[in-house]
Amino acid sequence: MPIINRIADFQEEMTAWRRDFHAHPETAFEEFRTSGIVAAKLEEWGIEVHRGLGGTGVVGTLKGGGALGNGKSIALRADMDALNMQEQNDFPHASTNPGKMHGCGHDGHTTMLLGAAKYLAETRNFDGTVHFIFQPAEEGKGGAQKMVEEGLFDLFPVSEVYGMHNWPEMPAGTIAVRTGPIMAAADQFDIKVRGNGAHGAMPHFGIDPVVVGAHIVTALQSIVSRNTDPLRSAVVSVTQIHGGSAYNVIPSEVTLSGTVRTFEVAVQDMVEAGLRRVATATAEAFGATVEIDYRRNYPATVNTAEETVFAGRVAAEVVGPSQVIYDPAPSTGAEDFAFMLNKKPGSYVWIGQAGGPSACMVHNPGYDFNDEILPVGASYWAKLVETALPRVA
Repeated sequence: MPIINRIADFQEEMTAWRRDFHAHPETAFEEFRTSGIVAAKLEEWGIEVHRGLGGTGVVGTLKGGGALGNGKSIALRADMDALNMQEQNDFPHASTNPGKMHGCGHDGHTTMLLGAAKYLAETRNFDGTVHFIFQPAEEGKGGAQKMVEEGLFDLFPVSEVYGMHNWPEMPAGTIAVRTGPIMAAADQFDIKVRGNGAHGAMPHFGIDPVVVGAHIVTALQSIVSRNTDPLRSAVVSVTQIHGGSAYNVIPSEVTLSGTVRTFEVAVQDMVEAGLRRVATATAEAFGATVEIDYRRNYPATVNTAEETVFAGRVAAEVVGPSQVIYDPAPSTGAEDFAFMLNKKPGSYVWIGQAGGPSACMVHNPGYDFNDEILPVGASYWAKLVETALPRVA
């Protein structure tokens, strides 16, 4: 895999950083140790550091060495947080924090951006400004949204922003680029079904919310199968059912909870309206009522065309044209980098990591980041900066 030689020189050092982060995972808005290490390294390399955005966020600012003082600025983003899950690996760098684990590779994302920052601080072979964004709380807590709301792009104006995520389903050393939606919007819902409690042996004296809830679960499947254009995507999944406390008591209420995934706002609007309509009408048919709480959380991650073509060109220079995967199918997973792309043009790419020692998908208790791709990702970041902000003597 063609990588920048100087970055290859400190692969062992990057591996040590990554494994240290992995052994000390910190979850949303609690990345105190991680952000402290990131800030200290950036300062050590002469990069201006701003701390506190989004609570534990870190932004490093580096100006290039070009004589013309190009006024263009771009941003690169890595997420730092871990997951609330118990690791099942037994290697030396396994998590030392019970119930917390870097099960999505954010330890690797942080390390690859640090590697690029170190190289760029040494060489400054670009003309303009790059902001290195180390973001907290990607895993469901919206750290990107918080940073944006607290003035990320007011404090650090940029023309475009770029993100990257490891992808265990792709071969190590490949990079996937896609214009348009690449990750889905993620909504959540709670449907409280209210009936009338009764003795389990005498159901005719009540209105059974369990039966009503079961019909709602089944009916909700028609939103995708019969209301959504087959050429447009949506997922409606009921993932929790809560209710009841005894074998012989029909409860008064049951709560259904779940997730909705879509790529387009029009489809998102249709699904939400359909969910409300189906749940309400189904309950009414049985004489029950519903209370619906529908929350739009992460929007879809939508890459802009010009920046994605550019990202693909840079990727081809780093890994070779045959190693770039163009227009892969989007994922119904979600990513809060979407909040940054809602404010600025940019592109979010996937970097393949299959073939590592823990060959499984993310969010698995046996997952580990493949350290062999650290210099690949760092080289991509560095090359992207040097290409987007070319130095003119």
